[in-house]
Formats: sequence, structure tokens, C-alpha cells
Amino acid sequence: MASGAAESATMCDGGTVMSNDFTICVGTIGSGIWRSPDGGETWSRVRPSRYPENDVRALAVHPRAPHRVYAGTDSGVYRSEDGGASWERLDAPMNAMQTWALAMDPVVPDILFAGTKPPAVFRSRDGGQQWDKLAVELVTECPAVVIPRVTALVVDPEDHRTVWAGIEVDGVRRSQDGGETWTTMAGGLTDPDIHGIALSGGQPKRVLATTPREIFASSDAGESWQRLEVMQQFPHTYTRAIAVKADNPHVLFVGHGQTASPTIGSVQRSQDGGKTWETLPLPGEPNSYISCMATHASDPNLVLASTLYGQLFLSHDAGDSWRKMRQEFSEVRSLAWMPS
Repeated sequence: MASGAAESATMCDGGTVMSNDFTICVGTIGSGIWRSPDGGETWSRVRPSRYPENDVRALAVHPRAPHRVYAGTDSGVYRSEDGGASWERLDAPMNAMQTWALAMDPVVPDILFAGTKPPAVFRSRDGGQQWDKLAVELVTECPAVVIPRVTALVVDPEDHRTVWAGIEVDGVRRSQDGGETWTTMAGGLTDPDIHGIALSGGQPKRVLATTPREIFASSDAGESWQRLEVMQQFPHTYTRAIAVKADNPHVLFVGHGQTASPTIGSVQRSQDGGKTWETLPLPGEPNSYISCMATHASDPNLVLASTLYGQLFLSHDAGDSWRKMRQEFSEVRSLAWMPS
């Protein structure tokens, strides 16, 4: 396995030399985690002796110590202390469940939240050593997906006592006391099929939730929601991942596609908080909808996007131009990058 951070650089379309001094982790269905320590130049699969061949649906990077990464799998939560090169399983009540979402408290990073299928939210106060199941009322079945799952967890970086959970298919929950109590936020949120949640800072602060055919936004902490009417501008009809540029709350990225069945996809960008959108110039036609997007505050212009069926795209200029990684993967359900 390649180790350490590469000191090489890559020439992008504009002639600018870009450093590869960052690590990428790709969580898949069927082949665990793939890792590149040099910005996508070389890849290796973390072997079963270090990490089981689990389905990996969530990845979360420590906000202050990027070498620490957590993975949510179909047998609980794992932790890496070396940027994803090796992993240890954390003893947790979710070990017999699928973990679909992870989030860390940006102020107190030892506080970690995990969302699962069957639907539940767990919290650890000591970096994953001990866990408590939180008192969140969630439906246990629904016709659309049979067993709902917590697909999104976000801790507000400006008010870390506020935690958001999105459930497929059971709407949005909000806690304003660090997870002790939760409220269903449904005013105007007419589609409970939540795929992703993102927070856009600034004035006013907004909460954004993606559903299959719409993005909903709230400027009053989830009390009321408005449609962004994205289908009037998006080229297709299925919306999945969402991310906000770390240094500009008005810049939004959304993973998009034709249908839930993998066909074609695109990355959409708004530079005015969701009023207008543009399709970004990916090299070649994606082979499915964009299932995951990854950003990191250490370089707000570096954006990664993956298709459900294993293609990975990278932009060094906040989406103006992209290149496709040579390596392709099995089904991709989680994606993260971190400075090496």
C-alpha cells in the first residue's frame, strides 16, 4: 500500500500547478474503503485484515485532527487514526445495524452522532468509546423503502447544541440541546424523503434539505420551509447529495441525476444561495446520478464528486473545471478528503 503524502503536483486545464498533498477515502458497497494518499494519483483498497469488507455508507473527518476518520458500515462504526490507512471497530450498540450517517460536534469533536437503519440516532461523548441511543421518535416502516434510515446528520458549527437529522422516508428532526430532545420540523416540508441536509451560514442562516425532486430551504431554524423550485432549472429529475462551499455560504453544490436507477447525472452549482443554477462541466457523461460530494475547510476550492456507479471527479477551482480519476470503484455511498 502506498503510504505518506506525495509531494507531487498536477497540471490542471488552466495551467495552474495543483498540489496532491491530500488524502481521499471512498466508501463502497461490496469492497470496503479505497484510499489515495496523494490526491488520487495512486489507490489501494484497505485490506480485510485491517478493515472488514463492509458496506461503507458514511465517512466523517475530525474537524481539528484530519488524520482521525470515522466510517459508518453495515456492522457499526470504525475509527482510523492514520487518515484511513488502518481501522479499528468501536464497540457500540449499532454493531448489528447499518450506519448510514455520521456527524461530529465541531466545537467538542469527542461528541459524535450516528444515524442508522433501522432508524435511530446514537451519541458518543468520548470519541466513540461509549454510545447512548437518543430519544428520537421515528417511524419504523414505510411503503417507499420498507425500513426507513437516517441518511443525514449535521451539527451547526455556529451553534453546536443544534443538531439536524434527515430520514429517508420520515422527514427532518431538530435538536437544540445537543441531542437530548428532538422536534419534527415539517411546516411546508411536503416531501419526507430526505436525501441530504446542509447548513448555509451568513445572514440569514439557512437549512437546506434535498429530496428526490426538490430542494427545500428554511431561514427560521426549520419552523417553515420553502421550495427552491430546482426542477425548473435542473436538466434531470432526481436530486441526492448537497454541499456548501466552506468560505462562501451562497455557493451550493448538488449531486443530481435522471432517476434513482443509475443512468446519467450531473453536478449543479448555485452561486446565489439557490436562486439560479448551472450544470458544471464534468469530463464525459457520468454513468449514474452523483451520489456523494466532499469538501473540506482547509481548501474550500477543492471539491470531489462521485457517481453511484464508481466514477470520481475532482475540481481544484470550486467546480469551474474538473478531471476524472483513472481509478473506478464499485457502488459508492460515501466520500471524504482530508489534508495529509
